[in-house]
Amino acid sequence: MSNRAATGLDTAIVDVWKREVGQLSTRNFALRLSAPEDLVTRFEIFRKLKKHRGCVNTISFNHDGDVLVSGSDDTRIILWDWQTGNVKLSFHSGHHNNVFQAKFMPYTDDQCIVTSAADGRIRCTHILPHGEVETKLLARHSGPTHKLAIEPGSPHIFYSCGGDGLVQRIDLRTGAAVILFTCEALNYRSFNSVVYLNAIAIDPRNSNLFAVAGSDEYARLFDLRNFKFGSSDIFGQPVDFFCPSHLVGDHGVGITDLAFSDQSELLVSYADECIYLFSKSMGLGPDLPLISTPSNQSDASVEDEPQAYKGHQNSETVKGVGFFGPKCEYVVSGSDCGRIFIWKKKGGKLVNVMEGDRHVVNCIESHPHTAVLASSGMESDIKLWTPKATEKRELPINIHKFYGSGSSDDNDESDDEYFYDDESGDGSEDGYEMVEGFIADQVDEDDNISVEEDSNDDDMVSDEMDGGEEEDEEEDFFDDTADDSNNDDIGGSEDDDEVEEGSNEDYSVSVAEDQNDDDGGAGMVSDEVVGAVDEDKEHLLNDVAYDFGNYAIDGSEDLGDEVDRI
Repeated sequence: MSNRAATGLDTAIVDVWKREVGQLSTRNFALRLSAPEDLVTRFEIFRKLKKHRGCVNTISFNHDGDVLVSGSDDTRIILWDWQTGNVKLSFHSGHHNNVFQAKFMPYTDDQCIVTSAADGRIRCTHILPHGEVETKLLARHSGPTHKLAIEPGSPHIFYSCGGDGLVQRIDLRTGAAVILFTCEALNYRSFNSVVYLNAIAIDPRNSNLFAVAGSDEYARLFDLRNFKFGSSDIFGQPVDFFCPSHLVGDHGVGITDLAFSDQSELLVSYADECIYLFSKSMGLGPDLPLISTPSNQSDASVEDEPQAYKGHQNSETVKGVGFFGPKCEYVVSGSDCGRIFIWKKKGGKLVNVMEGDRHVVNCIESHPHTAVLASSGMESDIKLWTPKATEKRELPINIHKFYGSGSSDDNDESDDEYFYDDESGDGSEDGYEMVEGFIADQVDEDDNISVEEDSNDDDMVSDEMDGGEEEDEEEDFFDDTADDSNNDDIGGSEDDDEVEEGSNEDYSVSVAEDQNDDDGGAGMVSDEVVGAVDEDKEHLLNDVAYDFGNYAIDGSEDLGDEVDRI
C-alpha cells in the first residue's frame, strides 16, 4: 500500500485547479493543492460507502490515503478501497460495545490496527495472510474510551484516555499499558473528583507534549518528560491549561474533542459552545487557583483571546474537530443539524456549509495528500467528498443570523436558534429545521437497525448494496484507472459456522464471542476460537498500581493475553 499511484481523482482535481488558477508544478502539487478556497467551496458527495449496520463512530485514512478504516456501533471494523467503494476486509473488532476509535499504526504496511470502544477495552488487531485477523486485548478503562492518540512516526507507541479519567501509554513491543496519571478535577467540582476524558492529542512537532480534555472547561497540556524523570512535585500535573476567559469557572461546559495543527496550535471544540484555536502563548499557566471562577480571572485583551469558530451545534453527541489543507488552512466539524462546517483558520470566516446527513454528523476526516474529506455520523454510511462541483457552493441565505449563533455570550436565545434554507427566496420560514432537540432517535425505521443480531443471520457486512441506489449522484472518476478490487484485497475469507453463516467470499468472518464471559458484563473475545494462539499470559500494567474512587487497577491484575485467530 506504499508508493501511492496517481488516480483519476487526482486528475479531476488538477483539471479544476488548472481551470481556476492555472498550471501547477508537479513538485508543489501535494503541498499546495488543498489550499485554495475555490476547491473548498466546490465539495460534493463523490461516493457513499454502505456496509455498516449502525452509527459509524470512527473513520481514518492510512498513511498513503488509499485505504479508509471505519468502526461502528455494529462492533465491526471495515477496510475500504474508498475510490472504488469496495470492501477490502471486514472483521469483528473483538469489542462487545460500540467501536469509538480505529486507527492504523504507522510503518506497519497497514497490517496493525488499534481500537477502543464503549466497553473500555483497548485492542490491537494484526492482519495475517489470506485475510485472517488476530486480535489481542492490551488495556482497559472502567468507562468508555473515545479516543486514541498515536505517537507521531512510531509504529509501537500510542495513548488512550477514558471516562475513568485515566491516561495510559501503550507499547506494542511489550504489550504493556502503563498508567501515567488520573486527570483530576479542580476543587470547585468536588462532586466529581476526576475528569471524564473525551479526547487526547499529541503535538506533531514535539511528541513529548500531549493534551487531554473532557467534562470540564479546561484543555490540559502535559509533558511526558515529567513522567520519565519522575519528579514528585510535578508528576501528573499539567504544564499548561487552556480555556477562553469567559468560560473559566463555567460548570456547564465540557469539551468533546481537540486537535493540534502543524504549528502546534491547539483546536478545542466545546459542547453547547464554539470551537476555539489557542496558540501556545494563550495558556493560563500551570498554577491555576484551587477554586477557579470567572471572578478570579483578569480581563483578557482581544489579542489574548483565542480565535472562535461559530455556527455549528454541538450538543447531542461527542463530536470531532480537525483541520483541512496541507498547512491546516481550514477548520472542519460536523453538527447536530446534519451539516458539515468549514471555516478559514485565520480569521474564522465560514466558507462552506454542506448537507451531510439527515441526522448528526460526528466525524470528519481529511485525506493526507489531496482534497478529499470523509464524513460519518448517526447514519450507517460513510460519505466521501471531492471538489467536483462546477459551481461554487453558496452559503445559506440566513447565514448572518446563523453565523452569530453558537456562543452563549453572543446570543441569549441560543436555545431557540434555528437553521433554515429559504429555497423559495421569499424570506418565508417554511424551510425551518430545528437544530435543538434534533436527537438520535428521530430516525427512519429502515435506519434504526439493531446491532444485537442473531449469530445465525447472514454476515452483517456481506449483504449486497442496493443495486443502482443513488448511482446518479455518485459519479465515478476512476473509469480509466480503476483496479480490479479482487487483486487489492488484503485477504479472502474463511467459513466459521460458530460465528457467522453465509459469509461472502469478499469478506472475512468475525471473531467468535463468549457471551458467558463473567468479565463484568463488558465481555472479551473467546479463547476457544478455532486456531486460537496459546501464549503465556502477560501482566500489562507492569506493577503499576493506582486507586481512584471505587476503581482500582493493580499491577498484579491479569488482563490476559487474549489472542484470537480465524
